[in-house]
Amino acid sequence: MQPDVVPVANPLAQYIAYKDEFVHALRGVLERGRYILGDEVASFELEFAAFLGVGYCVGVGNGTEALKIALKACGVSAGDEVITVSHTSVATVAAIEEAGAVPVFADIDRLTRCMDPHTIDYLITPKTKALLPVHIYGQPAPMREILEIAKAYKLKVIEDCSQAHGAEISGRKVGCFGDAAAFSFYPTKNLGAFGDGGAVVTDNADIAGKSRLLREYGWKERYISSIKCGNSRLDELQAAVLRLKLLRLESDNAKRRRIAQTYMAAINGFKITAPTFIENTLHAMHLFVLETDMRDDFREFLLKEGVGTALHYPMPVHLQPAYAGPVRGPQKLKNTEELYAKIVSLPMFPELTDAEVEKVCLAIRKWAAQHEK
Repeated sequence: MQPDVVPVANPLAQYIAYKDEFVHALRGVLERGRYILGDEVASFELEFAAFLGVGYCVGVGNGTEALKIALKACGVSAGDEVITVSHTSVATVAAIEEAGAVPVFADIDRLTRCMDPHTIDYLITPKTKALLPVHIYGQPAPMREILEIAKAYKLKVIEDCSQAHGAEISGRKVGCFGDAAAFSFYPTKNLGAFGDGGAVVTDNADIAGKSRLLREYGWKERYISSIKCGNSRLDELQAAVLRLKLLRLESDNAKRRRIAQTYMAAINGFKITAPTFIENTLHAMHLFVLETDMRDDFREFLLKEGVGTALHYPMPVHLQPAYAGPVRGPQKLKNTEELYAKIVSLPMFPELTDAEVEKVCLAIRKWAAQHEK
């Protein structure tokens, strides 16, 4: 993309903004000489758990591993079914399969774009072990209704919070509602590292203990494996970065929401549908995703005006070549498929300047003016 185009995401901007602090923190890790599961990881785990309001946090290698470990720690195993959504990153479904389970797709609610609780009941079978709602784009899923279903059928609930760092439902952070939750710290996330990283969070000491075993060869005692598993550890350098960024997460999320409100004012009344803000929820605004029936035309016009856009995602998981057919669920996910024909992501990160935000808004208004006739 040419340099004068406003990008959809720009993790470099945050490094530049606080370069001295990051360099100081990283130098400290390098000079201490402890690079795996040291004080930085331990401190971050405590700080992130406190931020969310949960008892335990277990740092792991990435968000996909976090989901897989959370599933296994909750007792999901080979042959079990896990109900989730097709409107998500493929990582959600890949993690279910890596845990040995079978993904089953529920449809989404068109307003929240998250799992629709009304589509869950008829998917439940004796093999169903867990529900895996995704807080997509930073919008919290309807956890009260999902938890009621889980309780009725004695199912585990694992939250995919990979896009929802700091999102809330009635004042409570997402990640503290289910039996466990998984976070990704990919560089473009609201809380992003300078490489890969992830975490499992929970209020359950047993799940936390199992997660710690699963992240490092099943070691209760060093070099002695109590269970068969692999290795997925958050490193000290990434933990040091995350500790610094966590201090600014709330204010950065507030900046994202202010940018979103500016976009929504520009969209108002035009042939575009803005995301819906749901009562009693606080959107983390990881992505600002609008909808339009003229998506290709809209994207081409904005690019000519110097504004980048993206698709999150180009295709729902159940229609992707690797997953078309072998997963269980309805033949057609009506709301999911209708959404995917329309979605477009606008630039969204807290370091966007006022001039860049205005450039995006002006491009939207110019496009709309051309289509008012």
